Amino acid sequence: MPYTVVERELELRLILAPERSIPVPALLGYRTDDPYAVHIAFHINSEHPVHWTFSRELLIEGVFRPCGHGDVRVWPTKAEGRSVVLMALSSPDGDALLEAPSAQVSAWLERTLRVVPPGTEAEQLGIDDALDQLLAQ
Repeated sequence: MPYTVVERELELRLILAPERSIPVPALLGYRTDDPYAVHIAFHINSEHPVHWTFSRELLIEGVFRPCGHGDVRVWPTKAEGRSVVLMALSSPDGDALLEAPSAQVSAWLERTLRVVPPGTEAEQLGIDDALDQLLAQ
């Protein structure tokens, strides 16, 4: 079954200190064959991009209010008069605080929600069809 991909290239800022950050090219990705997740790939002076996958619902909520715990936390704030979304990512390899422009993230999320509206994610997986086929045998 073919699936749909919704992507958006944008520039994140890797926050190194309160007054110091560096630009980080990133690619936001959403696939209908993995409807509960968002994927972010970014380059931080490495040969291969760093990939993170986490809940689409977490990112949607994080555009409006602080959410998440553990490895991924997301919250809205203002930076130099601009609305931004901060993403704190933690792994055994290290921690990163990334800043993304709220308008661009929100516009991309709206595109994903048009492709797969909230509450219809399970339909994308075809679990009901597979169960019907299995039980029919």
